[in-house]
Amino acid sequence: MNTLVKNPDRKDICATCGTRYASPKTTADGCPVCLDDRQYTGDNGQVWQSYNELAKNRSIRFTQLQTNLYALQVVPNFAIGQQAFLVLLAGGNVLWDCIPFLDAPTVAFIRSLGGLRAIAISHPHYYSLMVEWAEAFGCPVYVHAQDRQWVMHSSPQLQYWEGESKTLWDGMQLIHTGGHFPGSAVLHLPYHGNKGSLLTGDTIYVARDRKHVSFMYSYPNLIPLPKDAIEQIFEQVKDLAYETIYGAFEGQVIATDAQKAVKKSVCRYLSVLKA
Repeated sequence: MNTLVKNPDRKDICATCGTRYASPKTTADGCPVCLDDRQYTGDNGQVWQSYNELAKNRSIRFTQLQTNLYALQVVPNFAIGQQAFLVLLAGGNVLWDCIPFLDAPTVAFIRSLGGLRAIAISHPHYYSLMVEWAEAFGCPVYVHAQDRQWVMHSSPQLQYWEGESKTLWDGMQLIHTGGHFPGSAVLHLPYHGNKGSLLTGDTIYVARDRKHVSFMYSYPNLIPLPKDAIEQIFEQVKDLAYETIYGAFEGQVIATDAQKAVKKSVCRYLSVLKA
């Protein structure tokens, strides 16, 4: 019997974005996350899946990126296909962003490393099964209050933070940047890697050349952010110390000089937008 997810046979997970809803859905129900112009409805129309349907042939792959940093990804791929990151810290581990699946081997492995003290989410496209993850580990989920309207499955585990930053522990900070969503955030890890790391989700999107980053209102629909939003993002991160950026998808890593890559990319954007 599945004990990780309540109502595992209920069709309540959007197959396009991976968001789980608090009530059962039918094909007549649209997903507000996908109907928003930052996202899209899949080619087959609105499709809802149950957890048990999703779980039939899937698992979670762990990739160790640093001694104290793992990437987690659902395989085979599902919905948006983002990674989550398990950050190991002396004061307690944190999961950055979430993925739309959870199974017993994953829970056991994370518990063997000390469990989770908290989950922190960059923006609504990665809320996915955050409530199930939080309840499995008995930890809070930090969501910026400006994105509260996009929470489709409420829980006492959710904690809405406000302001420009939230200090956690071991020097770690959530930084509110806005941009992609009003509440978009990044996670600063000043003591991870050689000179610090920045986990950025889609807020600061690592380009394919791994030498630049991008800033978009919608990535699938290719809608750019305006000049003031890009300036705001840069203002929030320009004084942070970090060498490496990890983006939301597999392979999105700028291993060295990431801070310079961000500054260079901002200058390139602004030079065009001012023209």
